Amino acid sequence: MAFTLPPLPFAKDALAPLMSPETFDFHYGKHHQAYVTNLNKLTEGKPEASKSLEEIIASAPAGGLFNNAAQVWNHTFFWNSLKKGGGGEPTGALAAAIARDFGSFAKFKEDFTTAATTLFGSGWAWLVLEGGKLKITQTSNADLPMKHGQTALLTLDVWEHAYYIDHRNARPKYIEGFLASLANWGFAAENYSKAGGR
Repeated sequence: MAFTLPPLPFAKDALAPLMSPETFDFHYGKHHQAYVTNLNKLTEGKPEASKSLEEIIASAPAGGLFNNAAQVWNHTFFWNSLKKGGGGEPTGALAAAIARDFGSFAKFKEDFTTAATTLFGSGWAWLVLEGGKLKITQTSNADLPMKHGQTALLTLDVWEHAYYIDHRNARPKYIEGFLASLANWGFAAENYSKAGGR
């Protein structure tokens, strides 16, 4: 069965002005769609065509098949990491875990901002769970936490095309807007709970 572009979890104008409809036209409508299209071309008539994204990501060697499957997964996860009226601070078990593992939410914010700002080139900043502890990680290009035995809880895409239309080269402004107004802490808390976090 062919891979398909999943619908956005919000209207494409819902996150404006931090992320404009034009950004979604390109980032979702062109970039994400291209990864789906390429993945279908690469798997057509092959055993991988009947595998899940996660199965392909786990078994594919470095190269085109892995890159396209991982980027379909990464982008779908990223859209779910965004929410109109998001940002602020999490509550409940996730908030307690952030305080436990980073010392405070303010320290988490500082560390996440540093990770997202200092990642050279294209990639992702992640909040992950590994060995029962929360960590902030960076991955380059299509790389993702599941390749490193980690569970992704929340991510920010810091490829230039994610923010250039709305923020030009001001990546720090984009990161600040994500943490202040867009981060979907409900999604992160759900992932934390599913992974057995407490």
